[in-house]
Amino acid sequence: MVRQNSLTIPELAKKLGISRVAAWSRIKKGEIPAVKVGRQYVVSARDARIAAGEELGPEHRRWLAGAVARVVREYGPVLKRLSRE
Repeated sequence: MVRQNSLTIPELAKKLGISRVAAWSRIKKGEIPAVKVGRQYVVSARDARIAAGEELGPEHRRWLAGAVARVVREYGPVLKRLSRE
């Protein structure tokens, strides 16, 4: 029995709109983390949301925070002037 906060490979494939083989391939490549439970692999609901693009993963959050910081650092005065207009 699989926990409610995880998906099997067929459920993941349906959520992503891809075939089971394609979902399995992404898991084997390490693009989607999965854990073997008994005879099947399961993916956490959070990892499924990240794979579907519904949520940002930690590495994307860090990248985005860095990008925002660079823009503010480089264009801070211009952004302040534009906000007044």
